[in-house]
Amino acid sequence: MGEAPHGVVLRPMTEHDVPLIHRWLQAPHLAEWWGDAGFTLAETQAGYSPAVMAADQVTPYIAMRGGRAIGFAQSYLAMGSGDGWWDFVTDPGVRGIDQFLAHGEDLGQGLGTQMVEALVELLFRDPAVTLIQTDPDPGNHRAIRCYEKAGFRAVEIVTTPAGPALYMVRERKAHPL
Repeated sequence: MGEAPHGVVLRPMTEHDVPLIHRWLQAPHLAEWWGDAGFTLAETQAGYSPAVMAADQVTPYIAMRGGRAIGFAQSYLAMGSGDGWWDFVTDPGVRGIDQFLAHGEDLGQGLGTQMVEALVELLFRDPAVTLIQTDPDPGNHRAIRCYEKAGFRAVEIVTTPAGPALYMVRERKAHPL
C-alpha cells in the first residue's frame, strides 16, 4: 500500500469495491469531469472490474484515510495504451494516473493532493518508473492546482480521444549523492 505523510493509504481495489465505485460515480462533482455517471452497475462492473483493468495494464486503488474510503485512483502503463491514447510515449517507464475524491464535502481540504502524493510515492518505489503523467481537462482548475501542489508541471494542451487535456508530468526526484 502507498501512504503519504498525511495518512492517505492506497489499497488495491477488489471486485467487492465495484458497487462502491458505481455509487461514487453518481455524485454531481464527479459527473462534471469523470463522465461515467450514467453507467448501470453492470457497465461499471465491465469498466472497473480489477480483472478487466489488469488486462489493460491498469492498476486500481481505493484511497483510505482513517479507515474511511475517500476516493479512487488508478495507474497505467502509458506506452502502448492503444485507441489513440499516448501514441507519442515511447518510454516503457512512463505511468499515467487518474483519480477522484468520492465525497463532495472532502473537496478543498487537501485530500486530493495527499492522494496524488501517495500514488506518486507508491509508483516511484518501482525503479523502472521514470515519469508519471496525468491529463486533466484544461477547465478543471481544481484538479490542475492539486497536481501542481503534488509537484506536477504543465507541459502542453494535447488532444486525446476524450478531447483536449492538459498534459502534466512529474519527474523522479534525483537523490543526493
